[in-house]
Amino acid sequence: MEKFRSISPADFFYKNREIAGFDNPAKATYMIIRELVENSLDACETHKIIPEIYIRLRKIPNTLNIYEIYIQDNGCGIPFDYIPPAFGQILYSSKYIIRQTRGTFGMGGKMAILYGQITTHFPVTVISSTGADDWYLFKLMIDIQNNKPIVKSKRSFPNPSHNHGTIIEFRFEGDYVRAKQRIIEYLKLTATILPYLNLTFIDPDGILYLFSRSTKILPKPPLEVLPHPNGIDIETLSRLISETKSESMIEFLQKHFHRVGKKTAMKFLKHVNIDINRSPKSLSPDEILYLGQAMRNYKFFLPPDAQCLSTIGADLLIRGIKKEFNPEFVIAVTRPPSVYEGHPFIVEAAVAYGGNISPPQYSGDINLFRFANKIPLLYDAYNDVSIKVIKKIKWWRYKVDIEKDPIAFFVHICSTKIPYKTVGKEYIADRPEIEYEIEWALKNCGKRLRAYLIRKAKMEIKKRRLSVLERYLPHIAKFASELAGKNDLPDYSKLLKHID
Repeated sequence: MEKFRSISPADFFYKNREIAGFDNPAKATYMIIRELVENSLDACETHKIIPEIYIRLRKIPNTLNIYEIYIQDNGCGIPFDYIPPAFGQILYSSKYIIRQTRGTFGMGGKMAILYGQITTHFPVTVISSTGADDWYLFKLMIDIQNNKPIVKSKRSFPNPSHNHGTIIEFRFEGDYVRAKQRIIEYLKLTATILPYLNLTFIDPDGILYLFSRSTKILPKPPLEVLPHPNGIDIETLSRLISETKSESMIEFLQKHFHRVGKKTAMKFLKHVNIDINRSPKSLSPDEILYLGQAMRNYKFFLPPDAQCLSTIGADLLIRGIKKEFNPEFVIAVTRPPSVYEGHPFIVEAAVAYGGNISPPQYSGDINLFRFANKIPLLYDAYNDVSIKVIKKIKWWRYKVDIEKDPIAFFVHICSTKIPYKTVGKEYIADRPEIEYEIEWALKNCGKRLRAYLIRKAKMEIKKRRLSVLERYLPHIAKFASELAGKNDLPDYSKLLKHID
């Protein structure tokens, strides 16, 4: 007879860690730095703190491939009681709300810690303070079978300056040599998309990489919002009904759904033939199913408000690209808010040309830099929606050959729910609504680039014309003076200034 048993989330990801991107030591090294940096950034930005992040990666002496990572941020910090589960329990997070965050599943940072534990059996050290009187230090491990934190030790020490932030330190099996290029590219692109970030990285070779901020302007932080009725699923609807204290359907819709007012609720309930005064808890399972399907298909709900999103903004995006890439020309566009499946999203795009940007290295390549909720996406670019859109656009109309010219594309998508195709969060699905917004953002950038290139071509023609005139005009002036019997040459410099 077959034996059946359940396993904990920690046990599942222990046995299937490649699902979260921890395929091998090199990829794991990159993923650990990425996940910890993103957690630090969320801890800063959601509390309007200008981020300062310090990372040190060192190889442990007398080992083949064991590394120790130390990362420190100036974020909001974590309250004492929440530190053990925040770092020692898979799928425990502050991110299970409808708001734009880098983290989605509440497991990235903990997967990094879990990977370190299963490859070295060393505990993680966490030091954190919310700015109160004390810092709190924990040494933790994860009880994999029960998905619970194991506190090996804990203590507090004074925080007289009332600083806030978090320090994380642990060991893991890695391969920095193979991961180095990806890590530096990730940090460079993070500094590009976040020009207000100060980031210091010291690698195992002792090389210091400093990414300095060029501004102290922060984008507005995203706000938490209610679920939109067009994006509701039956399970969520059923939970809301079981938990609600609303006594009528009209009150229930207004209280639990985004941008549903009294008039909209009345029109919808009339459309589905449900009494506005009926108690939500009296709905049968079949009626809940009918209600959920009707909500998803109803066309007259107001679109989601983008207040739950935080864009970079065209000005900051341009500033970041200039800081890290120093192009000859750059233009950025932020599109208006749009919606897919009830989830709001905004597309931002930039096109940079010339300067320190080189043509693609290999035939068929495209210089594309992708971001989602301010996260650089480095792997699987050719499966991403952005590459599909770029290849579809007829770039010859914009006076460029994207495979030969020094041109780079930057695409940023922010949403309460990024449609990733994998748990590893490396590429985005090709939703028609997202395709449309990317296409028009890039076309708008392309128009501005074309205008610049046309102006540049005219200026080059003018320069060549002036160069020819500067070479031959003195001779012409000399011969003209001799023919006229004059000793003095005419002043032809004013003529050169007026040639257009």
